[in-house]
Amino acid sequence: MTPILLALLLTAAVPTDPAIEQALAAAGPGTRIGLVVADEQGREIVAVRPDDRFVPASNTKIFTTAAAFAMLDTTAPDGGGGATVRLEGRDVILAGHGDARLSSAPNCATDCLLDLARAVASRTRSVRDVIGDDSAFPDERWPQGMSWNNVSSRYGTAISALTIDDNVTTVTVTPTRPGAPPTITGDGYYRIDNRSITGGTKAALDATRIPNDDLLRIGGTLPVGKPATLTVGIDDPAHRAAWRLAAMLRTLGVRVTGSITVRHRPASSADDPATRGSAPAARPPEPAVLARLAPPPLREDLRVTNKVSQNLHAELLLRRVGAIGGSGSVADGQAAVRAMLDRAGVARWTYDFADGSGMSNYNRVTPRAAVRFLRWTQMQPWGAAWRATLPVGGIDGTLARRFHGTPLDGKLFAKTGSLNAANAVSGFLIAASGRTLTFSALANDMPGDASATGAIDRALLAVAAAN
Repeated sequence: MTPILLALLLTAAVPTDPAIEQALAAAGPGTRIGLVVADEQGREIVAVRPDDRFVPASNTKIFTTAAAFAMLDTTAPDGGGGATVRLEGRDVILAGHGDARLSSAPNCATDCLLDLARAVASRTRSVRDVIGDDSAFPDERWPQGMSWNNVSSRYGTAISALTIDDNVTTVTVTPTRPGAPPTITGDGYYRIDNRSITGGTKAALDATRIPNDDLLRIGGTLPVGKPATLTVGIDDPAHRAAWRLAAMLRTLGVRVTGSITVRHRPASSADDPATRGSAPAARPPEPAVLARLAPPPLREDLRVTNKVSQNLHAELLLRRVGAIGGSGSVADGQAAVRAMLDRAGVARWTYDFADGSGMSNYNRVTPRAAVRFLRWTQMQPWGAAWRATLPVGGIDGTLARRFHGTPLDGKLFAKTGSLNAANAVSGFLIAASGRTLTFSALANDMPGDASATGAIDRALLAVAAAN
């Protein structure tokens, strides 16, 4: 008997089907997997390590997006989160309120920064400073426990109440002749240190940057032929948004005579244990604005957040639920999620969340707690709408390439997760009997960061076949 099979037998709370045991054992030695499956009455039909605590990776978004459905108006145009622009003397103030979708793209159709630039241009032909104001939330740009190497990537870009273009920029790397450096073009926001070489048989480029530095180093190789595009995270989204607005103003014929600056709200007061949980200090009302954007309903963004596992958007949702009766801090968002889990009857010891997206290695949850919560969501008025935001096996989102052509094609609705030595998938599946089962599969500690998704998927197929 393999060590994994022995561990499964010792930790199973109910007898486990041999096909499920065999599937999970294929993950290999050292891997720790928890799997709980409950039927429509809540009876557990599979329980492997049900009360072990696991790093859930992006399964964290299950709790964050559910809190948004429970606490925010997801059906009306999102005017409360929309960006505004106003004049203070000769300065332009671009202020964000938590909207994740503000765009400066040339083909922007809704929630466009250009509309705010036009509002300024209609009032004046000369301004001094252009100021990005993200003080609607405390300045907490990265979650505790996130790996530093993610900071320069789109997966770990900074969080800000003033978000623009998903807080990323792109650079295009174009090959030249073998052995020579490629040419690199961007929009000028970062300085470029080009250490890459044209050559090789496939693209092997990397972009690195020291946090809060504007020097972007591009290394690696790029074969002769097709250019490559690299996506790079932003450290100060409020500055980036103001920088983009200033560029648009110049294009519209408005002179910008001053500098690009920012207004942040210090995070220290929100993080102080002595004041945590106390009523937030009253903030003065926002001055009269020239224009305010009303993004599309938040429900549309919640669908994107869960389908593609968008980290930045999930982090903004955590802060927005924390702004209801709070300061918009991470701590206030965590308190809102805890209150929801209390209502769901989820025991406090079964989870810990340091962020809203799952990028933090500090997050923990048990499979049994996840299943209990998932079942609770389906008893809420918003439960069906929330479930519709989950990826569908073999169909879309992060499950588009999983379960395709299997009996669970189009019959599994779940949130995925992947992080350092962590894989997860939790949600609902329609078994062979036609019954809807609720499940949570969490895997940690894979040697060499090998993937456990294959073993998990085979186990879920076995569950579906046997039920």
